[in-house]
Amino acid sequence: MSRAFARTWVMLGAGLAAVVCSCSRRAPVVETEAIRIEFNDVLHSRVVARFGDEAVPLGGFSASETVTVAGREVTDFRFTSEAEEEFRDGIGAGRRYVITGEADGLRKTVTVDLYEAFPRLALFRVRYTNTGNEPVAVGGWKSHAYRIDAAPSGGEPAFWSFQGGTYEDRRDWVVPLEPGFSQRNYQGMTATDYGGGTPVVDVWRRDAGLAVGHVEMVPKLVSLPVAMPDAGGATVAVEYEKEMQLSPGESLETFRTFAAVHQGDYFQALRDYRRVMMAQGVRFHEAPDDAFEPIWCAWGYRRNFRLPQILGALPKVKELGFRWVTLDDGWQTAEGDWYIDRKKFRRGDADMRRFTDRLHNQGFQAQLWWAPMSVGPGTDLIEKHPEQLLLNEDGSRRKITWWDAYYLCPAYPDVVEDARRFTIKALRDWGFDGLKIDGQFLNGVPPCYNPAHKHARPEESVEALPDFFKAIYEAAVSVKPDALIEICPCGTAYSFFLLPHMNMAVASDPLSSWQVRLKGKTLKALMGDGVAYFGDHVELSDEGRDFASTVGVGGVVGTEFVWPPGSGGERDRWLTADKEREWKRWIDIYKAKMLSRGEYLGELYDIGFDRPEAHAIRKDGRLYYAFFAERYRGPVELRGLEARSYKITDYVAGKELGTVEGPAGRLEVEFEKHLLLEAAPE
Repeated sequence: MSRAFARTWVMLGAGLAAVVCSCSRRAPVVETEAIRIEFNDVLHSRVVARFGDEAVPLGGFSASETVTVAGREVTDFRFTSEAEEEFRDGIGAGRRYVITGEADGLRKTVTVDLYEAFPRLALFRVRYTNTGNEPVAVGGWKSHAYRIDAAPSGGEPAFWSFQGGTYEDRRDWVVPLEPGFSQRNYQGMTATDYGGGTPVVDVWRRDAGLAVGHVEMVPKLVSLPVAMPDAGGATVAVEYEKEMQLSPGESLETFRTFAAVHQGDYFQALRDYRRVMMAQGVRFHEAPDDAFEPIWCAWGYRRNFRLPQILGALPKVKELGFRWVTLDDGWQTAEGDWYIDRKKFRRGDADMRRFTDRLHNQGFQAQLWWAPMSVGPGTDLIEKHPEQLLLNEDGSRRKITWWDAYYLCPAYPDVVEDARRFTIKALRDWGFDGLKIDGQFLNGVPPCYNPAHKHARPEESVEALPDFFKAIYEAAVSVKPDALIEICPCGTAYSFFLLPHMNMAVASDPLSSWQVRLKGKTLKALMGDGVAYFGDHVELSDEGRDFASTVGVGGVVGTEFVWPPGSGGERDRWLTADKEREWKRWIDIYKAKMLSRGEYLGELYDIGFDRPEAHAIRKDGRLYYAFFAERYRGPVELRGLEARSYKITDYVAGKELGTVEGPAGRLEVEFEKHLLLEAAPE
């Protein structure tokens, strides 16, 4: 299939070749064994989920694909024809439906592709053609504008939802919906230095769910609004706003979008989305073995650390079983220049290499913090190369708030080359084994209007961001094939387009243990089990000591403790005697089970509706379960077992709890906060 299907573009109207025409005027229906989309005579549509012999309508007919012309949304197109054919493209084999409708002066052509390998998804592209005699002003389009009805049985909440947008308040990615809820999920900038995201949203009820999004290969400035206008239902859509003129005979084509149905929570839909993207060429990098080792970060000392503080903590770091040592923010003179601070490393490059050699000699791996694509005011870079800056439409510099810095443009070749050179220097010359690439601003960039860059479109900066990180990743592994590349976008909803250019994702400054768990589930759906998921510093979890949430979802554990107590940093980072005992116990548990190397079974439990909250991992022929609640007493169901007996152990307390029979064992339990179980076949 032509890559032109994956762009919004204006083109001259043309006939549809190689499509078998159908003369039926019956309102069309397209379907697989799992999804059915029904159209009416004005090309409104509704989605029906099919689970075996059961058909579950998710809502009524709505004006699902529309275009805005002269400020008016055109919703009704009289159905005129339908055609279908078998086809094969880079994604696979399938059946293509082409449905046409007419409005005054406008023709709509909806192409729906149903793939044999992806029975739960329907991929759309829609073409709008000016059939009148005068130019028309188009303001944008909308696709998959569906309403999902609340289940007849009621219940609170009626829906849970995955939200793929990024916001400055670092809100939850998974939320219950209530009447009045509304979130736009714009995939561009939502604050001066917050933007990007995963171009998928999902709304599900207990019996079925619906996801919509786009399958373009680069970020696009769409919105994916989710709302619950009343108690009776919720709405979703994919929207794109851009003003353009269509001359007579000209057409515009939407991005390639999709609707997907599922049972359970959003995990299945995100996994299907990942598989479609992989079929189009996206590749994820397996993490090296060392990526799954526990991490100690010197951020507990903050930016004003002194090197003796870090070196003095290393004996305790090693004793507790940590393998990685991260040198965090503060080693540099300024963002952009990336010169070594000689107050901390007096001999510059030589002392930095001496530091990493010392770590290696003690059995550690060394990771370096870095915030590329940023430059501080007054730096050499900004004085000598102001042409590298990303500029707003009014010519002003784009602000990065946290470091009082400015954006560089990832589409400008010199910016990419500087980042590539620094990566090689850090790993080859300084001896680091990996990078912690950090900053909320890295998740998305605004359009760039710097005339020095000669962009064909300002959006080139937005779309070039993945290639910027690809250049960094490729430079790193060219020096050290097992380099650890972590991108931490500081609380933002990860841009899916960055994920292929790292081998460690992270909970990225979680605001709660709930975020540690939901981010783990989300990232395992989007990246698979071969990529390491770091639960971030345990000090950011509930009560600052919740290792269970990371261990239970198969995450890598980490900490930013300060030792000895009183040697610097804030008091709540000091590793007191009671903390030391607890940290040691959990690191031993983590290393004994290594669930971060297991298979996360995200389809077994619904993170929204199942209570207590539950997660499951399969590893070495055993299943591991993690249950979470403030306080719980009652039965739990151990799903995913084979039809045999299993011995159940609380592996944190070291207590045997009896046996259960698969495939779904039930166990009476009582716990506070968490319960982590191992099911071993007898």
